Amino acid sequence: MNYTRLKFACYTTNITMSVVGNISPLLFLTFRSLYGISYSLLGFLVFINFCTQLIIDLIFSFFSHKFNISLAVKATPALAVAGILIYSLYPFFFPNSVYIGLVIGTVVFSAAGGFGEVLISPVIAAIPSENPEREMSKLHSVYAWGVVGVVIFSTLFLLAFGQKSWQILSLAFTVIPLASCVLFSGCKIPEMNNTQATEGAAAIFKNPGVWFCVMIIFFGGASECTMAQWCSGYCEQALGIPKLWGDIFGTALFSVMLGLGRSLYAKVGKNISRVLLVGALGAAGCYILSALCPLPIVGLFACALTGFCVSMLWPGSLIVASDRFPTGGVIIYALMAAGGDFGASVGPQLVGIITDASIKLPAVKAMASSLSLSPEQLGMKIGMLVGAVFPIAAVILLLPVFRAAKKQKQAF
Repeated sequence: MNYTRLKFACYTTNITMSVVGNISPLLFLTFRSLYGISYSLLGFLVFINFCTQLIIDLIFSFFSHKFNISLAVKATPALAVAGILIYSLYPFFFPNSVYIGLVIGTVVFSAAGGFGEVLISPVIAAIPSENPEREMSKLHSVYAWGVVGVVIFSTLFLLAFGQKSWQILSLAFTVIPLASCVLFSGCKIPEMNNTQATEGAAAIFKNPGVWFCVMIIFFGGASECTMAQWCSGYCEQALGIPKLWGDIFGTALFSVMLGLGRSLYAKVGKNISRVLLVGALGAAGCYILSALCPLPIVGLFACALTGFCVSMLWPGSLIVASDRFPTGGVIIYALMAAGGDFGASVGPQLVGIITDASIKLPAVKAMASSLSLSPEQLGMKIGMLVGAVFPIAAVILLLPVFRAAKKQKQAF
């Protein structure tokens, strides 16, 4: 059977996930400028995004055998279209309650993101392949390249038509999930391993190795998404770089590096435990450098280089988990997605909370004045420095994984 159309449907769905996962962060400062929304509430949109995905992940973890998997896969892009429409049009019809519309739209398209996260990876894994690891990396590299396109298109669109045209911009992105709907309509979804018995699922939940993998992807997801979500605002506000250049050389270059890392692994990758450990170490260094270096250009490229360092933390964790628990099926992918989404929700929200709290402290205001920075600039730098905690924690967890893989390799 030719699975080319199905693969393209999965790829466009992953690009849809890059839209729903990044559209709000790209519009953070637009919303703050037009509607006066605080940093905490802006960060809360990201928190809602990933918490909604987390709920979907947990539902699939416990009740995946209750779902028509094929129907759920094909409904995913349609749900994304509905969410983007609400997100875009609600503020137009109810201008006095813009944030409510943003929240409702975010919940709906985030649910689509949750379905996509749980289901698209196992669909790709179920397609016969000579090298499943590289196919998985290729799928996730499509997401990263999708982010590049979203960032560049959004930046140029807002530059050309102004911040007030953000609703037209978001409506334009419905083209991508609509394309997924068309592609899925002519596809047959392959059978996937799905634990039917409650006892079988319970055995997976009781396995400490599963939860160790979940913890790895938690810190990997936090490491990736904290920088991904805040890179645009950080470059503009903390580093003083104009939005156009901050988005292109910060956010877009971050995504380019993310896609490059995943594409390289898809092409020539091996020894995933070493890749994960080195990546986490590099990400920790990039976070610290971006927060502490006084040179904006260095901070900018540290933000971008983080993308390469974290590129395999999420898909690599999935590879490790699927190798260790090959019979777990959809439940393993759902649990891993839940761990990654939880990390991706906690990380950006923590940076927003730390930033807002720091700005109000007299000591921070005094220090900012002595450093010739505004309180907001120093507050965001403090928030970014706190973000380094996540890749550092990932390093601690990945050390035993690397040592175990090294011993296993030596045994052969």
